[in-house]
Amino acid sequence: MRDPRYDILFEPMQIGPVKAKNRFYQVPHCNGGGYRDPSAAAAMRGSKAEGGWGVIFTEQCEMHHTSEITPFIELRLWEDKDIPMLRRMSDKMKEHGALAGIQLAYSGVNGPNLYTKEVPLAVSAQPIRTFTNDPVQARALDKSDIKDLRRWFVNAAKRSKEAGFDLMCLYGAHGFGIFQHFLSRATNHRSDEYGGSLENRARFVNEVIADIRDAVGDTMGITLRVSLDETIGDLGFSNAEVREFVEMNRNLPDLWDLAQGSWEDCSGPSRFKEEGAQHELVQGIHELTDKPIVGVGRFTSPDVMAKMVKSGTLDFIGCARPSIADPFLPKKIEEGRIEDIRECIGCNICVTGDMTMSISRCTQNPTFMEEWRKGWHPERMNTKGDSSNVLVVGAGPAGLEASRALAERGYDVALAEASTILGGRVARERHLPGLSAWGRVADYREYQISQKPNVETYFDSALDAASILEFGFENVCIATGAKWRRDGVSRQHVVPFQTDRAMPLFTPDDLMEGATPSGHVVVFDDDHYYMGGVLAELLIQKGCEVTLVTPAAYVSEWTLNTLEQHEIHRRLAEMGVTIELNRGVVSIGKDHVETNCMFTGQTRPLACDGVVLVSSKLENNDVFNDLKAREAVWADAGIKTVNLIGDANAPGPIAWATYAGHRYARELDGEDIGDALPFRREITELAAEQ
Repeated sequence: MRDPRYDILFEPMQIGPVKAKNRFYQVPHCNGGGYRDPSAAAAMRGSKAEGGWGVIFTEQCEMHHTSEITPFIELRLWEDKDIPMLRRMSDKMKEHGALAGIQLAYSGVNGPNLYTKEVPLAVSAQPIRTFTNDPVQARALDKSDIKDLRRWFVNAAKRSKEAGFDLMCLYGAHGFGIFQHFLSRATNHRSDEYGGSLENRARFVNEVIADIRDAVGDTMGITLRVSLDETIGDLGFSNAEVREFVEMNRNLPDLWDLAQGSWEDCSGPSRFKEEGAQHELVQGIHELTDKPIVGVGRFTSPDVMAKMVKSGTLDFIGCARPSIADPFLPKKIEEGRIEDIRECIGCNICVTGDMTMSISRCTQNPTFMEEWRKGWHPERMNTKGDSSNVLVVGAGPAGLEASRALAERGYDVALAEASTILGGRVARERHLPGLSAWGRVADYREYQISQKPNVETYFDSALDAASILEFGFENVCIATGAKWRRDGVSRQHVVPFQTDRAMPLFTPDDLMEGATPSGHVVVFDDDHYYMGGVLAELLIQKGCEVTLVTPAAYVSEWTLNTLEQHEIHRRLAEMGVTIELNRGVVSIGKDHVETNCMFTGQTRPLACDGVVLVSSKLENNDVFNDLKAREAVWADAGIKTVNLIGDANAPGPIAWATYAGHRYARELDGEDIGDALPFRREITELAAEQ
């Protein structure tokens, strides 16, 4: 039964000629699939429709071949051939009464056209602005080009209508869309009627919306996505000018879609951005327009959502990442099952799918982007197989997810944990600076397991192979995690390097277990994800002087893919961490580390009082190996299968562990597929030879 406090979230809302059934609005978000994996993306959006979202949008859809962002993989609507792909998506979106929306993007100065080889067109002639700093410049649109571009938008709108969409979003946010490029002085240096004053800079978007409204506006709602503040001062499209623009054009679109600054600002991870972080930027804008407003803020709390609407700040609750973590979030609120919501942890692992041109993952929701590829439903498990029970050894992310999902299938599960708390690595990492939200990985699964009568949890249970053989379980799942290496072996060094035992040496595990280095500490980061930067921050908080040494060109280099690298470097620099990039460590002496240049090999000593090695991990797989060595006696012990999963099998990010646990649970007692692919994929259709 729905709590009356949330009734306002389920009120229907008009968007131009169409009506949304509620206020839950999945804003456009990428997924790493795009034109390469359209059925996977369609099924993913379809799960959100089933989960109760009132409005569901595609990701960025390139609307013309003269502006594309290869190597990144988004949707395309270049010609009529693209319509069936998008029709499949809109059909899935509308199966349960949601409005289907498509985001039309012309990337302008962000489109290097590496695939089409077309000369990029931008509002003003400028170097291409991309994540990859392509050595390409765009030429300025002339009046004829602008006329063409207006026509291309109309063509794309007509194709969108034919593809079955109810809404279109004109993309002008995050620095990526042509409409923002016209509106911002940073990208609009024109001296004609499209440049200079705000009225002139707003001319193009007014023309395009008028054109589209004439073409399809009686059947499709038109939304405009703009950034609330470019965060580059007066040179950019500031929050003050955004407000002036909205007031000047108060009825321009059918809905205002207000994003926060750059993509890094808008989708900032929980380490740096709280829920509802854009509130001050969006507050009061509703007074400037008669049209509804949607805004974002990694909303996970229904109380915060309801407050945003009741206060008149927003009309729709915009979600991307929370809709990924739990596609059924609206339905759970409607059914009074708040405690069952899989809350987004704000780790941004989902973003890495787009940034690495691969299928996206979600730490909380292992079924994300596997709805079509593997047939995984986010809320329903497959039926139980022939066996009856499973022993899961280890209650980290992999073991917890395996236990939860196995119980959902109907297996009797015994979960054995060597410590006195659940969560494994998450139980420790959640106490590090900025990572408290990551504890939701354990909290959600601990609660779900506590509601299952077919799961028994045993603490202080460090099992060995002999004990496991005595228990008589049919299936054994080893999820015993991994520990950080203390010998420096990782990417720079494939074998241990020379270390003087007189130097106090620490691993991330040591620090998370309470070890307290002092004086000047060198953090050697050859892991390149978040841990090195987090531990540098922790040591500063504990009063240490810190130098972070990394062989990479960036601090926490892989976090370029999670949109937080810039913020990590800025924070560490402001805290006083000395940062040495492109330098490795070749040896550790009793009072110094010997660092080397990654290009020349030249070395120099760096005096210090302690060293933290953030290198790679060693799998805790001894129990599994002992069991494998006794495979001949499994049958006598009643054991059918023994599997090794998660970090104990191959260490990786937490999302890899929850995925491994879920996959184990899904595939237990499954048929042997031999050499067949374990997922479905789509293959490009061959054109006829000419």
